[in-house]
Amino acid sequence: MAAGNAMSGSRIEQSEAMRLRMLAAIDHGLSMAETLNVALQQAIAELGGLGGLVHWLDRRSHRLRLVAVGGLAPENAEAWAILREDEDVAPARALRGGVLVWGAEDSLEVGASRTAAVPLLGTGGPLGALSVLMADPGEPDPAQRSSLSSVAAWATRRLEQRPDTPSGGVSAPIEQPATDGAGDGSSGETPRTFAVRHWDYDAATGSVTLTSPVIDMAGEFPHVFGGSADLWWYLAGIADLPAFTADISEALDSGSAYDTEYRVHHNDGTTGWVRARGHVVPGGDGSSVRMTGTLWGPVGTQAARDPVVAALRDMGDGFLAVAQDWRITFVNKEAERLLGPGRTLWGSTLWDIPLARVPALEVQCRRAAGERKPISFDLHWPSDQRVHHVRLTPLPGGGLTIYFVDTTDERSEVGVSQQPAGGWGRIAAERTAGMSELTAALSEAVTSSDVVKAVAERVLPPFGADGLLVHALVGGRLHVVGSVGYTERFLRQIDGVPLTTHMAVTETLRSRTPGFLKSRAEYLRRFPGFENFVGRSAKNAWAFLPLIASGHTIGCCIVSFSQPRSFSEEERTLLIALSGLIAQALERARLYDMEHTRAQQLQRGLLPRTLPSLPAAFATARYMPAGQGEEVGGDWYDLIPLSGDRVAIVIGDVMGHGIAEAAIMGQLRTAVRTLADLELGPDEVLGHLSELVSDLGHDKFATCCYAVFDPVTRTCSLSLAGHLPPAVVHPDGTIRVPELAADPPLGAAEPPFEVHELRLPEESLLVFCTDGLVESATRDIDQGLTQLRQVLASALARTSYFPTGTRHGDIGRLDDLCDAVVPALLPNREQTQDDAVLLVVHTRGTPADDVASCGLPEDPRAAGQAREYVRGQLAAWGLDDLVMTTELLVSELVGNVVRHASGPIRLRLMHSRSLICEVYDGSLTSPRLRRATYNDEGGRGLHLVAALSQRWGTRHHDEGKCIWTEQDLPLPH
Repeated sequence: MAAGNAMSGSRIEQSEAMRLRMLAAIDHGLSMAETLNVALQQAIAELGGLGGLVHWLDRRSHRLRLVAVGGLAPENAEAWAILREDEDVAPARALRGGVLVWGAEDSLEVGASRTAAVPLLGTGGPLGALSVLMADPGEPDPAQRSSLSSVAAWATRRLEQRPDTPSGGVSAPIEQPATDGAGDGSSGETPRTFAVRHWDYDAATGSVTLTSPVIDMAGEFPHVFGGSADLWWYLAGIADLPAFTADISEALDSGSAYDTEYRVHHNDGTTGWVRARGHVVPGGDGSSVRMTGTLWGPVGTQAARDPVVAALRDMGDGFLAVAQDWRITFVNKEAERLLGPGRTLWGSTLWDIPLARVPALEVQCRRAAGERKPISFDLHWPSDQRVHHVRLTPLPGGGLTIYFVDTTDERSEVGVSQQPAGGWGRIAAERTAGMSELTAALSEAVTSSDVVKAVAERVLPPFGADGLLVHALVGGRLHVVGSVGYTERFLRQIDGVPLTTHMAVTETLRSRTPGFLKSRAEYLRRFPGFENFVGRSAKNAWAFLPLIASGHTIGCCIVSFSQPRSFSEEERTLLIALSGLIAQALERARLYDMEHTRAQQLQRGLLPRTLPSLPAAFATARYMPAGQGEEVGGDWYDLIPLSGDRVAIVIGDVMGHGIAEAAIMGQLRTAVRTLADLELGPDEVLGHLSELVSDLGHDKFATCCYAVFDPVTRTCSLSLAGHLPPAVVHPDGTIRVPELAADPPLGAAEPPFEVHELRLPEESLLVFCTDGLVESATRDIDQGLTQLRQVLASALARTSYFPTGTRHGDIGRLDDLCDAVVPALLPNREQTQDDAVLLVVHTRGTPADDVASCGLPEDPRAAGQAREYVRGQLAAWGLDDLVMTTELLVSELVGNVVRHASGPIRLRLMHSRSLICEVYDGSLTSPRLRRATYNDEGGRGLHLVAALSQRWGTRHHDEGKCIWTEQDLPLPH
């Protein structure tokens, strides 16, 4: 017995190995539909079944949908189209249990057959089930069970490797299988319809045989093909028939497989794409005599469900759209009637239609397309000599829309030459033409204000309206996005009110249907209690249009009139269509406004809000974002106070512009402030910044200039990492740009960086900028620097920045100087491709009378001499109130130097906005605060220094270090 089992197991393994090799031989380039079909054919053949089914699991609706069928009549297959996941049938039981099941199925009327079903188990859970209808009522043997499981495993593996396999099941639940092929599910969502048809083509006879009616991936039965006939009869609606025919002929001649796509016309006036794949089956003599393959693609379109498209289709005026090559891409019913009933206009070239070959029409169409501007004219239609007003409007990106409005009746009453401009025919034509113009304007609208402006300019005049309110619904409240024809007081009263307080809007948004009120009496009759609102609005007729985008209600558009009026059916249709256009544009604009606001907030948060006014310098700056993009970038600047009244000036530019560059800029600016607080030199600061940029990635670079201005010596020490040097403006108006060699940018440079020293005249200007200010596509950097000097000279003379006898500059005149320079260098800011920064710093030296210093001996006498010097100097400055505190500070600092450091020792006092005491020595060791215990003899002196001074710290220089303190000056008596 054991031997028998072993032999049986061996046969099963051999059979399974052969089957897998066979499947691997065809396991190349199969689509999802082909994979299911191959698996189904293999399972039916292995089990000797009557037919087979493949169901796909829709996890949202807990339904199993039939996606492939073989060997069954359409009426039998349709009975299995949709199964509940909890239903007592073999596919559902296999799916629930995760194992092969076996049982009778009463719902399939084929005698005493039984069904074997196996689940399709994916890595993320069950995908569906494969079932075979057995002719033998007996239970499947082990070999058959193994075969079915192997085929299911192969199909599951292949499906999970394909990117187009739906991971979450079918995209839309459908309660009942459709019988018309429209694909409109009861849920209101659009199913991803994927119709499949298997075919066999006989090249000798030119006929094709197709399988039973198609089952698609949405569980529907699209009856688009039927029977067996000539292949070209099925392809009569193909727009690309020559290309398809050429592919078939080439495949037959070469004996190779083919894969192509072609267009098919839908009943709603739109185009869909269908894909054909197949391979050649050679005959006995090796010639190509047959082809087999699949034909699949979408069987319906969403365009038919779009309310705007529906309104255009049913509009009483003729409307059609053509592409740049004059092929018709959309045509409504009235245009079809005018150009030739019974013809297939869609996809045809306009000039191939006899009734369209009117000289006046063709001339004007080509003129409108060439000049890219709307054209209106009257045309006598050749078929019936009726007068039509024609409106031609170019489309963005190419193409043209054509409107035909029949004005014969109006003109016959008044006379063509006496037809008033306000006649109904002309008004209707202008309204219809306004839709095209509005579509073009809304496609170019960027902000919510642009949307409101476009609606006000192109909707109100054709309808004779004088009021417009566009509300956005946010958090249950109505916010005014824009308006026309209302007072500011009225807008303040209605802005931000709860939705429930505006009953007309509430009813419109609740029902998602437009509301039309032709008089105040009708308004108050439908919504009593709103007398004050109606009176304050000063309007007498209203059209309430819901704004619905992406299935969500986003607001309401109210078109209002000063006089009572009724709304014709055509006016209502046009307004309803317009509301869809407005909603889509407003939703897009609101997203832009939101992102734009966030980007601006980010930029404001990363750049300094204000630049400090310091004793040694004050500055003003201008940041100009690139004309395109998020209006944020990587340019930055800063003015940082240092000890001893020194000032750090920094300006930099991260390569590129956008959110990512702005984030890097924020990191660099924070790092610069931290490094500046450590009193590091310009070369050391740039060395640390270069390491930071290198860590961000090999493709990240930034330029930077870090400068330190010392007001006592009036020297500016700076280092350049790929950045432009500053321009120096002397008080006499002379402008000089020093020729300084710059090191490579941050992220590419290796320390050390070179330090440059500039000696500045008293009351001079330092003008820093990034390359975006002086360099452009039409101007190299040398030309830009030359123009900068010229513009500065002209602006200095015009603003009289350096008046005679003036010591202290004026921040207001510094702003005027920046306002004069920027427009001259960037006249078209909206077209600039890079961010730009202008930073102008007015430097001021410390007067010699406000600085006093003396040398001290390197012995204990130094503390006493320092206290004596402090008393005398503070008395001379009139700071007697600070004598005692300052004596304690200098005694402690000098005493620490004598005890722990080395000479030479020097004391310097500075009288500025605060009293600055500096003690210099020759040691590089830095004092630090520490917690002293009860037994320690030292460690308390620095605590005293910290308590008596406003700020204190240490900075190093070439010959040692300096310990400094700052004290607030006493208030004047």
